[in-house]
Amino acid sequence: MLDEPILSVKRRAKYLLIELNQGWIIVHLGMSGSVRILPEEQPEEKHDHIDLVFRDGKVLRYTDPRRFGAWLWCEDLATSSVLAHLGPEPLSAQFNAQYLYQQSKNKKIAIKPWLMDNKLVVGVGNIYANEALFSSGIMPDRKASSLTEQECDVLVNAIKAVLTRSIEQGGTTLKDFLQSDGKPGYFAQELFVYGRKDKACLICGHTIESIKQGQRSTFFCRHCQHGEITD
Repeated sequence: MLDEPILSVKRRAKYLLIELNQGWIIVHLGMSGSVRILPEEQPEEKHDHIDLVFRDGKVLRYTDPRRFGAWLWCEDLATSSVLAHLGPEPLSAQFNAQYLYQQSKNKKIAIKPWLMDNKLVVGVGNIYANEALFSSGIMPDRKASSLTEQECDVLVNAIKAVLTRSIEQGGTTLKDFLQSDGKPGYFAQELFVYGRKDKACLICGHTIESIKQGQRSTFFCRHCQHGEITD
């Protein structure tokens, strides 16, 4: 498409939404993708795949070494199959205690993998689910249906607080995550349980433990959190 102005750039969950006159470009960065503004004359490198070329001599260059990302075209976001079943944004007013409590009813799944389901709420990944449950004093293997309305209120507030702190710190860099300016995120320095197996809890001094849930590592302190784990 030639001479198409970019009308807006938005985000929904992990999708970058670029609005044009005729529709939307939907970008998912996958596990290793990135987009950068570069001079048009800068040579392409091995893992560079797409350039959006601007009139001012700059390009928006998409790089993806592992090729798990995607660029999709959609004329109307309301008809997009990749966006249709996403839950509310975690920092929005729609994600509140009443919503979480209603969604938890009759759910037999454990709380932590339930929180990581994008159909429930987007943006609560493994790190933040671990940290929010620790902050809430809730064991990660309790059934979602066991949550009280008061616990849902505490948990929603904890999720919002953890995500807000992470954003303020530029995200969580454990391996190769970088911010748009090339700097790492510093929230990893504030983690209370994630990645701290066999280390002392920063609150009570008891040992942080770990289990596997859905092939993902879960970290907890059985002294600060309460629930199902008894062995």
